Parts: sequence; C-alpha cells; structure tokens
Amino acid sequence: MIKVIMIEDDRELAELLTQYLSKFNISVRNFENPKRALEELNRNKNYDLMILDLSLPEMDGLEVCKKVAKEEDIPIIISSARSDDTDKIVALEIGADDYLAKPYNPRELVARIQAVLRRKDKQSKKITVCGEFELDEEGFVIKKNGEPLNLTSAEFELLSMLIKNKGRVLSRDYILDNTVHLNYDSIDRTVDVIIGRIRKKIGDDPKNPRYIISVRGLGYKFEC
Repeated sequence: MIKVIMIEDDRELAELLTQYLSKFNISVRNFENPKRALEELNRNKNYDLMILDLSLPEMDGLEVCKKVAKEEDIPIIISSARSDDTDKIVALEIGADDYLAKPYNPRELVARIQAVLRRKDKQSKKITVCGEFELDEEGFVIKKNGEPLNLTSAEFELLSMLIKNKGRVLSRDYILDNTVHLNYDSIDRTVDVIIGRIRKKIGDDPKNPRYIISVRGLGYKFEC
C-alpha cells in the first residue's frame, strides 16, 4: 500500500481523489490546513509521497514545498490550478518532483505517482544507468539490456568502477589501489586479463571494443 499525504483545501476534489486512488492501492490522508499537515509529517515518517496544492489558507503552497523539500525525505507532486510557467519552474527548482496542472485526469495522477516512486526507488538502491548497462550496487548485479551478467567478484568490482567513471581513463595502478577483490582473484590477478574476461561477457570485440576502450600507456575507459 502506497501512503500519500495530501494538502488540498478543495474538500470535494480531495474526496474524489482519495476514492479514486484507493483503487490503485494508494491510501490518502488529506489536510485542508497546511500547518496541520506539516505537524503530521513531522510526527509520522511513514508517508511515501506528498500531493500538494499551491493555493492554500494561511501558508502558500510554494512555501510548504520549500520547507518539506528541505526538512523531509519525501517526493512532492504539485497539484494546482496555478498553471503559470513561473509557478511551475519555481516549484521544481525548490524541490518538487513533478507538477500537474488542474484540471487533469486522475489516472494521470496515478501514473505520475508511480513514476516518481520508481525514480526514488532506483536512487535509494544506488542504481547507475549507463547506456545498455544498469549497475545495482546493493543487489551486486550488473545488467546489459535487462539481462544480468554472470560476473565474479573481481569482474563485478572492476566493471562497476569503469561504469561509475564512464569517459574517464583509469590507470592500472589506480584500479589496483582502489579495489578489494582483484588481488585475491583465484585465477588471474592482472587487470588486463580481467578486462579481457569482462569484454567476453559483455560482448565487446577485443580488436574493436565498443565499451571498454584501451588508452595506450594510460589505462582503460568505459564508453556507453
């Protein structure tokens, strides 16, 4: 169940959205008063996302957005009749993750919620995307075109380093000084041999490599 805190002073709209979102396993708690919503958010850290109107009593929505973005770890979707480009730009600059101008189809709001949470989930899992490659450090897996690569610890560590430093030339000494598994690789211990094994597993032509580029006299760099 996705838990959403909403700040919307239009009671009829709030009830409509609450009922509609519940069909998609999204639970909504709405507050008409932004100050009470901020008090709730300070007490309860279990919300997954905030839906925020801008035209509110006592406190402007942009002020609320700035405060929440600064103090809380929660994505914010602006839901507002204020469709002026300036409001949208300011909201995104101060921390909003998305901006939906009223009126809109509630199904679009569902899609925006799901998209924002997917992005947040990827960030929290330390996922790095580089062209056809996706590095999941916590899951200890690298995928190419969505398919996991079968890598040893040394290969994973070296390929991870190359992906995270894409476009940058890494010397052999730098690689050895900043890795743990290479010196303990059970078969071959040289950077060049491990690079060769990685190239085979990612389908990189050693004579004309597309991904792992040898820079004569310097080292290797990754292109994606």
